[in-house]
Amino acid sequence: MADDWRTDRIGSALRGENPAVLRRLDAGFAVIGDVQFLPGYSVLLTDDPSAERLSDLSRARRLSFLSDMDRLGEAVERACRRLGPGFRRVNLEILGNTDAFLHAHVWPRFDWEPPGLAGGPVWLYSRDRWADQRYALGPRHDVLREAIGDELDRLRSAG
Repeated sequence: MADDWRTDRIGSALRGENPAVLRRLDAGFAVIGDVQFLPGYSVLLTDDPSAERLSDLSRARRLSFLSDMDRLGEAVERACRRLGPGFRRVNLEILGNTDAFLHAHVWPRFDWEPPGLAGGPVWLYSRDRWADQRYALGPRHDVLREAIGDELDRLRSAG
């Protein structure tokens, strides 16, 4: 994947040029994460490029964004439970300390994680996990991408 879309993740999603987009949701975009050291890691991007924090959205848009976060979290949970050995749970986070645009992290957690890291936040993993090409998003994640996308579609239909 070319990296130019990474400099404007929301704009590239709005233009249909962000290859990580799984589905368009009501208040944003479900995207699969750039790194997959925890397979199924996904992110919800707002569809409002001016929103830096949840409070930048109107009350109705906030609720819609949070509903999308819930839906993406459930889709990741369902897909990882089906595909990922040792799936345990999903962690949901809205941080915004590094990227100044509204987004939510959806982290699947697994029984096979190292004991010192399994019970803590993902951010305790060493920085080399984030840059190691072994964990970079690529074609080997297509089955996972499809599974999460299918679950998002099922949840929309059931909604």
